[in-house]
Formats: sequence, structure tokens, C-alpha cells
Amino acid sequence: MSRDTSDRRSASRALSALALLALTAGAVTACSDRESASRHSASPSATSSASPRAGQAGGAKLHMIDNGGHRLAFHVTRGHGSTIVLDSGGGEDSSYWEDLVPELHGATGATVITYDRAGLGKSDVVPGPWKVKSAVSDLESGLQQLGVTEDVTLVSHSQAGGIATYFARDNPKMLSGAVLVDANLPPFFTDGEIARLVAFSGPQVDAAKKDPDDPRNRQLISTAESFVQTNKAYHKVTWPDSVPATVIVSEKTPFDGSPEDARRWRGAAASFVQDGPHRTLVTAKGSSHDVPKDRPDLVLEEIESMVAAQH
Repeated sequence: MSRDTSDRRSASRALSALALLALTAGAVTACSDRESASRHSASPSATSSASPRAGQAGGAKLHMIDNGGHRLAFHVTRGHGSTIVLDSGGGEDSSYWEDLVPELHGATGATVITYDRAGLGKSDVVPGPWKVKSAVSDLESGLQQLGVTEDVTLVSHSQAGGIATYFARDNPKMLSGAVLVDANLPPFFTDGEIARLVAFSGPQVDAAKKDPDDPRNRQLISTAESFVQTNKAYHKVTWPDSVPATVIVSEKTPFDGSPEDARRWRGAAASFVQDGPHRTLVTAKGSSHDVPKDRPDLVLEEIESMVAAQH
């Protein structure tokens, strides 16, 4: 084997490991200020108040929701008619959407909701392996307690694609549509791909265990603990035909520099769209996996189109 070939394979392995981080704990792109914010849960006495963070932007109000003994932060910008729920990727809290919320609210007039998943932002930490069904329960409980029961457009990035798929399966009548932004989709997680990701990410997971109190590391560790069984099950889940979905796939994908994995990622998006009615595939030209930051114009356009199409 030539040295050039060996170097390329090593680079591919490293990029695949980084991609797993992006798909699970968001450690590639999470910013230090988000990490700092994630170290603090809201005080037990908090119920609702004006939130000082955008995204949270403008007139957003903080609501602390209890579900099964832990509390979750939901940030609500009130509007009229429909509701847009923004769910960030692994390791990211609600502040990820802070620039998009006022744009969406102004363009659609809809209520816009962001939230912090367990262990992130102002939400309580839940010990143990990450469980997608628990995450779905948190979102369901939050929306129910906020009085949101119908006409929801769900926007999900990266790891939140798994939450969206189970949520749509269990609550199809609540959703009027979804925009899946370079999201984890069932066709991608074949046994072979799961094994590749686990093998490639081992060193990063081991490194994270040296500082488990870091919120991003905590998320990575908890997700890695359940990664195989979670995604083997997820591979078999189907999206309900009654819920329209726009799939935005990044041009570079989470696997920029690893052609085989990038091809599989794009193929999974195409397969998902072809497998059911009312589904559209859009490519975010020039974008990395971080589509909401690289191409906010495109994400805004596709959300607006989805909301408009249902009314």
C-alpha cells in the first residue's frame, strides 16, 4: 500500500468519526458559549418568563415543562394560525435557531417554538444512555402542555431527524408537514454503516469520557452507549404517508472528504423521498452539514413553502 493511499484512508476514517460526532453530539460545530450555557439547568422555581436569549429572540417566552420528573425549556414566540417547531441537531440547544426565529415569525406570522432537549441549554440532565423515545416523549409533552395539538410544521436538523420520524409516526394528525434538514433518516442506518461509524468514532468517544461533565461530551457518551441498538431499530421505522416532508440534503454532507459515506448519505435522502408520497428532495448547494448556518435563506424558503402549502 502506498503512503498516499494510507493517508487517504486515515483521513477518511477521521472524517467519518467526526461525522458521527455531528450526527450525535454536535461536538464538531458546538460553540463555547453554548457549552457554557448547557452547564446550567433552570432553577426549580422557574415556570415562565421572558427569555433573554434570542431564539428565544424578540418576544419569545420561556416555559419550563415537566415530563416524568425532569424539566425542559421551551421558548415560544406567539403568533397565529399554525405552529413551527424547530428541533436542533445533537449537542445543540435552542439558541442554534436564534437568527432564524424572528425571520420565520415575521414571514409567516406563525407561532414559533424552539426547545432545549434534556441535558442541553436550560433543560435538566437525564442520566443514562440517550433514548430516542424519551426525546419524543419530551417533545410530545411540551407541545401538549403548551396547548399545541394540530397544524404543526416540524423542522428537524441532523440527530433530530430520528425524533421527527418517531414523532410523525405516533402523531401524524398533529403534523401538517415537516422539513428535514440534513437529518438522520432510516435508510442510511444499515448494519454496515452503523458498524463503520462505531469503529471510526471509538477514539473520539474514549476522549470524551475523560471529561464527561462537558455537555457535548456527555451527549456524545450517552448517544454512543445506545447507538447500535437505537439505529438498528430506527432503520426499520417508516414515515407516515399522510405527512408531507421536504428533505434538504447538504452538498458536502457530514462526510465531506469521505466519498463512500457521502454517497450513502445522499442515497439515503433520495431513497427516503422515493419511498412515499408528498416528499420533496432539495440539495443545499455549497453547504456543509451545518445547513441552517450555511444556507439560512434556503431553510427559511422551504419552511415558508411548507407552511403556505398547507393553508
